[in-house]
Amino acid sequence: MSKVSYYTPEGLKKLRDELQQLKDVERVKASKAIAEARDKGDLSENAEYDAAKEAQGMLEMRISKLEEALAGARVIDESQMDTSKILVLSKVKIKNQTNGMEMNYTLVADGEANLAAGKISVNSPIGKGLLGKSVGDVAEIQVPNGVIKFDIIEISR
Repeated sequence: MSKVSYYTPEGLKKLRDELQQLKDVERVKASKAIAEARDKGDLSENAEYDAAKEAQGMLEMRISKLEEALAGARVIDESQMDTSKILVLSKVKIKNQTNGMEMNYTLVADGEANLAAGKISVNSPIGKGLLGKSVGDVAEIQVPNGVIKFDIIEISR
């Protein structure tokens, strides 16, 4: 049974495009590399052949993981979502109680997380700590350094 993950339409397209690239382009390259290495002689002492086979195994594992993710992927209809509490795809403005710094994040699925773009995974410590909170709540998030408290200032879509 595959795990259900929620994606934006763009995130799901990116996942499908990556899978297509791996299947149509990278798989062919891996096969050619194995064939070229095989043509070089004795396979028992051919490090190039071993490396090509290992690369092919890693590629097939990545393809398998992407197929599993796509099998459990669901697109979120943002228009039907409740904005009174933090959910997947919520845009939140939070304030660190310790240093007063304000941050804006969008909670997304693991595959779409990109901290530089302000997108954090719902499975990250901060993401887990924010889920279900409402404006005015305080999220206490356990981090390796201790506990950080964030005030929830704003929730939007």
